Amino acid sequence: MQINRVIYIVLDGLRYDVACSHMGYLHHLVEYEKMSRLRVESELPSLSRPLYETLLTGTPPYIHGITTNATVRRSTEVSMFDLVVQAGGTTAAFAYHWVSELYSRAPFQPMTDRIQHNPDGAIQYGSFYFEDHYPDTHLFAEASCWIEAEQPDFVYIHSMNIDDAGHREGAHSRLYQDAVLRADQCLAHCLPRWMELGYDIVVTSDHGMTEAHNHGGTTQADREVPLFIASSRYVPQVSDTCVKQVDVAPFVATLLGVPHSPAMTAHQSIPLKEEQRDGLVT
Repeated sequence: MQINRVIYIVLDGLRYDVACSHMGYLHHLVEYEKMSRLRVESELPSLSRPLYETLLTGTPPYIHGITTNATVRRSTEVSMFDLVVQAGGTTAAFAYHWVSELYSRAPFQPMTDRIQHNPDGAIQYGSFYFEDHYPDTHLFAEASCWIEAEQPDFVYIHSMNIDDAGHREGAHSRLYQDAVLRADQCLAHCLPRWMELGYDIVVTSDHGMTEAHNHGGTTQADREVPLFIASSRYVPQVSDTCVKQVDVAPFVATLLGVPHSPAMTAHQSIPLKEEQRDGLVT
């Protein structure tokens, strides 16, 4: 099976309106029709670990059972990593240690699980950090080095500095907005080269952030996050119509060209155009 390369980036805690106002490089690509921007409404509860599972399996919390940040166990669902490996592809993850607990092994042991190389696993190569202030610059540098050297088919990158800043000082703080600007600059450094290597790019978030330094509720600040798509096989568009978060993983599977898992919902809420077939340019 021919697998298309995809880099799937989750900027933890990035709310939609701040992404629209502060991600200058991504919107440069949007303005020149090199990238699409959509709006996503997260699943509930709008918490990290449950939504990592949703973003990587396409299933809601009542199905996958990861309902709190304190639910520490391996996922029982079929993840994007599983789908790629089953199709004969290669995978890598550069992410917070909760991702390791979901798809590699739990509980996470910093002294042994920080760097993982498991050719027979769902995540074949992993680099996992365990402090929320671990610099996004370091994370993207690590990912870039591995992508350049190995060029895996599916790469998952998850950064934490935006969420960390929001919890410290709230979504309207300078600290939070500076963290968003720095993440955009990381992408400005990396995306041109990754796109040159033939990767499709998907950038989104798990949940938003409130002015009260938290998330988990039902407000727009808690739930509305961006979805940016850069793919030569997807018609560029900008839409403020809310799409469902459970539909993001099936859409990424379609970009990869791998079969959806039985539990994944169809990506019907992601706007399609007449010249597209299953969201891809024919």
